Amino acid sequence: MTTCKTQPTAVPGNSGSCQNPSTTIEIMHNPATQNDCESAKQNGSARWVLASLSLAALLSSLGSSIANVGLPTLAQTFSASFQQVQWVVLAYLLAITTLIVSAGRIGDLFGRKKILQIGITMFSIASVLCALAPTLELLIAARMMQGLGAALMMSLAMALVGENIPKEKIGSAMGILGTVSAIGTALGPSLGGLLIAGYGWPMIFLVNVPLGIAAWWLNYRFLPADCLQASRGRPFFDAMGTLLLSLTLIAYALAMTLGHGHFNTINWTMLLATALGLGLFILSQMGSTSPLIQLSMFRNSALTTGFAMSTLVTTVVMATLVVGPFYLSGVLALDAAQIGLVMASGPIVAALAGAPAGRVVDRLGSVRIIITGLTAMAIGTALLSMLPVALGVFGYIIPLMILTAGYALFQAANNTAVMMHLSAQQRGVGSGLLGLSRNLGLITGASVMGMIFALGSGANDITIASPQDIEMGMKITFGVATALIVSALGLSLAGQILSRHDNILSPEQN
Repeated sequence: MTTCKTQPTAVPGNSGSCQNPSTTIEIMHNPATQNDCESAKQNGSARWVLASLSLAALLSSLGSSIANVGLPTLAQTFSASFQQVQWVVLAYLLAITTLIVSAGRIGDLFGRKKILQIGITMFSIASVLCALAPTLELLIAARMMQGLGAALMMSLAMALVGENIPKEKIGSAMGILGTVSAIGTALGPSLGGLLIAGYGWPMIFLVNVPLGIAAWWLNYRFLPADCLQASRGRPFFDAMGTLLLSLTLIAYALAMTLGHGHFNTINWTMLLATALGLGLFILSQMGSTSPLIQLSMFRNSALTTGFAMSTLVTTVVMATLVVGPFYLSGVLALDAAQIGLVMASGPIVAALAGAPAGRVVDRLGSVRIIITGLTAMAIGTALLSMLPVALGVFGYIIPLMILTAGYALFQAANNTAVMMHLSAQQRGVGSGLLGLSRNLGLITGASVMGMIFALGSGANDITIASPQDIEMGMKITFGVATALIVSALGLSLAGQILSRHDNILSPEQN
């Protein structure tokens, strides 16, 4: 063990520094001493650190989008229905949603670099198991394992950016992470289609293996060693809180995904179980000496509004993915290939706008860019709700590009704002909560916005609805989406007012 006397001022971004003022603490010799950490940071390049974390983010987003295009092939291969093979996608999403917050806490306790590498390893091994799966049930189980690895990568990549990238460049780094995630989302369907056509469905999973090996090596080579502060006894992990939160999130995800767009008894039962589980989880956190989530975090208005806005915004983004194809095929009469090209315009804009958005955040601050991004999104959704069919496909693409560019601005700014309000000890859980808020938005958007679209169209079966019915459903859905974005704008303004009030009462915070 090596002792290290702390200074009153913490070293930003250095998890290995002793950060408790005027105290003497011990730094754990394993995995690294204080000098080891400093040496690692000096030898490492921020650019290579960001590259390694970006590749991990790319893997998790690619793993999500590349499987969708393979569902028809999987249904034929395993002689299964669509309802059965869709669990290849749902299992991945459920696993991420269930673990992502706990993943951040595990990284806080046992070392973020170590846990990230475990996540990459788990993801890569699961990819091989997916490719070799002889039955649909084993494929779904392997996809769940893949999702658990992706949860570790998604949660800890963002936390490690906050830890290793200089404070003045965090906005740019968050923008780059958003860019590579968008690239993974856009690349997945096209790459998956080519791989299935040329090599068969197992290749859509095996393609992750060389990328996983590269990500693991880059993280091993360039990420500074974990520097954990020793505490009395072994690190305490809140197993009960983790179990309660996991069951609660599973119940919510099932409530949103079961029933194929129609709420019935099982959906309401799952929602009731969600409410009960949430109450039990909060009680467990209040009584825990080392809780999974410090509930006091939510007293910080910047964090609370950041998480809430993220959920609202991703709910709207998911609406474009759910509703868009029906409008493009049913009203504009585009074929599958044309729909794919039109739908790809959104992720392409996000990929192009992500890095510049991050630089703008560094220059102008997150508050202004959050408002700018949300305003652009509101304009985009409003245009989609008033979409004249006479403008054809460009009447859809232009509002979609405005909406997506606004989302890129919002995401870079909001991620930066949240990470800047987290202490070094909170970054893992905080980034996990940010990821959870996005996933909850995606799940809610797929269910609720799809239901609004179906109800707005007035058709019993949306797949055979008339163009006029689909157009009406489109207008109503994006009218609701506009209201959600305006609500997010209101939250942003309220958060700023509360944040100023917090700073007046506690000027030492933040």
